[in-house]
Amino acid sequence: MSSNLALYTKYRPKSFEEVIGQEQVIKTLLGAIKAGNIGHAYLFSGSRGTGKTSIARIFARAIGAHDDDIYEIDAASNRGIDDIRALRDAVHTVPMRSKYKVYIIDEAHMLSREAFPALLKTLEEPPKHVVFILATTDEEKIPETIVSRCQSFRFDKPSQPTLKTLVETVSKKEGYSLEPASADLIALLGDGSFRDTLGILQKVIASSSDKKISAQEVEAVTGAPDSRLVNSFLKAIVARDVEAGLTALQSAVERGVEEKVFLDLLLRKMRAVMMFRFVANSRKEMSENFPVEDVALIEDLAKNAIQTLTSKELAEVLKAYESVRVAVVPGLALELTLLKISGK
Repeated sequence: MSSNLALYTKYRPKSFEEVIGQEQVIKTLLGAIKAGNIGHAYLFSGSRGTGKTSIARIFARAIGAHDDDIYEIDAASNRGIDDIRALRDAVHTVPMRSKYKVYIIDEAHMLSREAFPALLKTLEEPPKHVVFILATTDEEKIPETIVSRCQSFRFDKPSQPTLKTLVETVSKKEGYSLEPASADLIALLGDGSFRDTLGILQKVIASSSDKKISAQEVEAVTGAPDSRLVNSFLKAIVARDVEAGLTALQSAVERGVEEKVFLDLLLRKMRAVMMFRFVANSRKEMSENFPVEDVALIEDLAKNAIQTLTSKELAEVLKAYESVRVAVVPGLALELTLLKISGK
């Protein structure tokens, strides 16, 4: 790589124009800046790696705060009442080089029970030069008294196509070429997180012996299930072959594959069969998202498994998602699904 920086740090957006996704959040913040309507407290909530702290920094600079007047506080490490009391004293000092002092409190839900009331007093009567931005992955743990004094923004998970585009763009800038299926798999494993997606990409790049990365390399580096095992399980569903399906699933479990990831890949292929069967011109999309071997299987099942691979089977596999969270035995949810589909 051209730098020793982590990819997520290297490609962190520095301006609103560089942000991908979160269009509604950006639009609202830009509108407030244009109108000169800057609030004293904001709450950014959403799952990990969705850009909350990046956009908080961008917003802070956009309202004129110099880096010397932007303070980032990790609430996981500074969560006590004494920390918040120190913050309450510090906010009254004037900014060094800006109109505003901006305090970004990351993982705000980690503050202690005693710290929240102390923070509330500051939010109720903040100095005019202070802006608070609270970022959290768990809004439900933020007291309503705090939430009610903030302008709240919900950050959505980026879509699969958005993450895939990110992977392709960053890979190209780093001088690497990824097969479409490779980028798609990395985006899937990123699970709706910009940070996690780029972390996986960095791991794959670091392990590559050349500048071209195949889906098989991604599988090997990340521990994602071998595409052939997923295909075997899918064919077992079609054939109602319980033994073959359980064998494929057991192989995946022994390799430490997460059942959720196996389910994700299985469902995407089942959906692709439905799309190919009912949507004209869907082959182009498939060729961009799946290896050649998978495309051939999808085409074959779309034509020859009309009775044994339908929306009914797809719905049964979808139900397995509900069981994955509570299943004690790895693979149990999919085992039961296969048995049910096969009438056992």
